[in-house]
Amino acid sequence: MYRLLLALGLLLSLSARAEEGMWTYDAFPSEAVKRAYGFAPTQAWLNQVRLGSVRLAGGCSASFVSPQGLVMTNHHCIRGCVEDLSSPRKDLLATGFVAPEPKDELRCPKVEANQLVEMTDITARMNAATQGLSGAAFNTGLKAEMAKVEAACATGPEVRCDVVTLFNGGKYHLYKYRRFQDVRLAFAPEFPMASFGGDPDNFNFPRYGYDVAFLRVWENGQPAQSPHYLPWAKQSVKEGELVFVSGHPGGTERKSSVAELEFQRDVALPYTLLHLSELRGMLREFSSGSPERLRTTRARLRSVENGLKALRGRHQALADPSLLSLKRKEEAALRARVTANPKLKASTAGAWEEVAKALQVYRPMLPEYRMKEAGDGFQSELFTLARHLVRAAEELPKPNAERLREYTDAQLPTLRQQLLREAPIPEELEVATLAFSLNRLRETLGADEPFVQAVLGREAPAELARALVTGSKLRDVKVRQALLEGGKAAVEASEDPMVVLARKVDAAARAARKRYEDTVEAVLKRSNERIAQAHLAVYGTTGYPDATFTLRLSYGAVKGWEENGRAVAPLTTFAGAWARHTGKEPFRLPDSWLAAQGKVPQETPLDMATTNDIIGGNSGSPVVNRDGHVVGLIFDSNLHSLGARYAYVPQTHRAVAVHGAGLLAALEHVYAAQRLVEELRAAQPR
Repeated sequence: MYRLLLALGLLLSLSARAEEGMWTYDAFPSEAVKRAYGFAPTQAWLNQVRLGSVRLAGGCSASFVSPQGLVMTNHHCIRGCVEDLSSPRKDLLATGFVAPEPKDELRCPKVEANQLVEMTDITARMNAATQGLSGAAFNTGLKAEMAKVEAACATGPEVRCDVVTLFNGGKYHLYKYRRFQDVRLAFAPEFPMASFGGDPDNFNFPRYGYDVAFLRVWENGQPAQSPHYLPWAKQSVKEGELVFVSGHPGGTERKSSVAELEFQRDVALPYTLLHLSELRGMLREFSSGSPERLRTTRARLRSVENGLKALRGRHQALADPSLLSLKRKEEAALRARVTANPKLKASTAGAWEEVAKALQVYRPMLPEYRMKEAGDGFQSELFTLARHLVRAAEELPKPNAERLREYTDAQLPTLRQQLLREAPIPEELEVATLAFSLNRLRETLGADEPFVQAVLGREAPAELARALVTGSKLRDVKVRQALLEGGKAAVEASEDPMVVLARKVDAAARAARKRYEDTVEAVLKRSNERIAQAHLAVYGTTGYPDATFTLRLSYGAVKGWEENGRAVAPLTTFAGAWARHTGKEPFRLPDSWLAAQGKVPQETPLDMATTNDIIGGNSGSPVVNRDGHVVGLIFDSNLHSLGARYAYVPQTHRAVAVHGAGLLAALEHVYAAQRLVEELRAAQPR
């Protein structure tokens, strides 16, 4: 990670550069793009790209690429779907999948797609609802008003509405989405090609991955019509050209206080890194036990490895003194401006101190909250289903505004999909992950802690995990549906061991949640809102808000960088991929790619690096040119960008994408996916 630290060392001498920014569509700096690149996106251009963009509810981005509902995203974004559709006899992760006809496309049981159709500023309404409130009352009032706004907006299951917090509470917007819950797999390459290079190449460049997948959204038993889509570019993009990335960056903390960054560095990240490291070790050992264990575990293991590497990068960034030094200077400058304004001084009195105090309260509370409520102590899909059933029975009879956020009316379509989806739950893996987490529960909270005693009793974690998993009937969708529809009476009468456990631990878990929400979350939200409003008063709204897994647009160029005195070129080729093949994982090309030598010109670009400002959640984002036409597909970033959650360094931060020319060439010549190729070409402008 030393390269990341060297990059961050540049921060003190850098001012914001043109490429920095994950911009909301209602405040995109078109004039800045024009000054830098001679092109200003019009409102019509912005509308078309926005409506062509898609959010996958599991945490990724995507885009419509044809008028027949065809959606492009990354393979790693839908690995879970491919795994759900696989079996010991038909391992689609190993073989890949191409649907010959639309009727052959396979429904992904856990995937939901959202298209942002409307954005409304509701700041005044939210501020009015919380005026004069503080602490737990502020948090309760805020969430109640969010539930009211979302319920009024979500007029049917095909509509999703989310109140979005921007500028740390300085603004609130209502985002209205068109919701698609019938999402089907049309194409996926082999897992070894989608993740070519494995963990060694992850967050690196040059890259030679084909991290691509195509889905299709369906409505009423037919492919959905998507009049707003992003057509494929007829000309491939070259080095130096302007490109845009439209996607859903998951989260940044560039506007966070120094106290919050120090808490991440000293408490939250070390806790999570330890947890993921131990989980990775367990999954590696488990997956080595048999071919079937490997089949059911490799996707989850890859995700854990990716998260571990990303979080290590974040921790390294925060450990670099130059980053915190810069943040302290920025915070001191803001506070000086605030102090000089009597009105702002009064409105922010004590705000920074309250943030720091709340985080001190959270330090000893974090392990208990993570274990009891956030899921670290019960890593089991069956337990998650049981908890949802138990809580739905308790929450749904309440008035909408009084429920936990995940059980409000606006969230019910998503909840029902989670509970009633047809998807396999591998028994051995369930036992292993639950046993692992029960061990972590005991180690973290202590064997004599009453909650641990109530969970384990006289049982060993491994024995209890096996009894719970093998005894549960919740794999059966009909059983879950009966409990959901039967309500509280059915849930309380259930003798399913997972439901019994979920009932047993729910009071303590809710108590841990309430302590966190009342003493930490409420203080952070209210104090950060006050600070954010002061920041907007001082600096205006010309900047971009921190990422919140909502749609953003960034701009940049296809460009390499300097690495220890040598130039890193921004494009890789098919020839480079064939040369990188060793015949052994993770550098083993599938037979389909080896057989394609001679069919695809060696100089065809495969992957590319750009200066676009992205972060996790942008996976699957389309890369488009100034015409709004697809020229690539984001799937990663470089090592230097692992600190992008906190700052952007234009010299070295790079997004990594599959090049549009290589993406299409492989579809046609490696996978013989002629139906998709013809559909993409037919959608090109005449």
